[in-house]
Amino acid sequence: MMKMEADLHIHTTASGHGYSTIKEIVEAASEKGLKTIAITDHGLKMPGGPHLYHFTNLISLPRVMQGVEVLRGVEANILDSEGNVDMPEVVMSEYLDIVLAGFHEGTGYTGTTVEENTEAMVAAIKNPYVHVITHPGNPKFPVDLETVVRAAKEYNKALELNNSSFIVRPGSFPVCSQVAKLAKKHKVLVSINSDAHICYNVGENAKAVALASKEGISKSQIINSSSCKLSEYLNCHKQQSKLVLKKAQ
Repeated sequence: MMKMEADLHIHTTASGHGYSTIKEIVEAASEKGLKTIAITDHGLKMPGGPHLYHFTNLISLPRVMQGVEVLRGVEANILDSEGNVDMPEVVMSEYLDIVLAGFHEGTGYTGTTVEENTEAMVAAIKNPYVHVITHPGNPKFPVDLETVVRAAKEYNKALELNNSSFIVRPGSFPVCSQVAKLAKKHKVLVSINSDAHICYNVGENAKAVALASKEGISKSQIINSSSCKLSEYLNCHKQQSKLVLKKAQ
């Protein structure tokens, strides 16, 4: 079975419904042999979630803790069909290493139809600061998967296979299976993550890895299969986002 060197979707106590500290998460990651983790607490619109200061103060984190590279990130909330998320552009550009974005209930997103959800997710894919779309197989927010996958291919963005979805999001498996099939078909980049909300689940991704293997997704398609591949991916998008920010100034 494929082994991921990085887990890019992890929540701490700062998310309001996470149960472990950064120190506890790093210790778990180190014990499990992970080379890289990303601390990606929920965006500003999540009920009970972090204040903006949480994200700007991530600069106080050591880059390496107990031999594990610690990326500064966010799981932002998709807000509308314009590709806006609940994190200021300057924070995403200047303070964070990685930006995940997805749909969550209670965060201000008002779309209800497949067409509206698809338009909003594609717009988030086009957002130059977003690196990964989280749990696109969430059945609570159905989308036209073919359209989403084609957009991810065009903009060189990764779609997530979320291990927690098989546990906490009923009905996710058949939709996630379709995401995996289309990712294989179109050779789209994928990110396989735990979506851990407690330290014990950090790096736990066996169900998502098994699905990726079953559908024929190659290791070369998975951005967090190696820390080296992940670094190349993030650096490529960082240069692009800097150009966008420069043009806007």
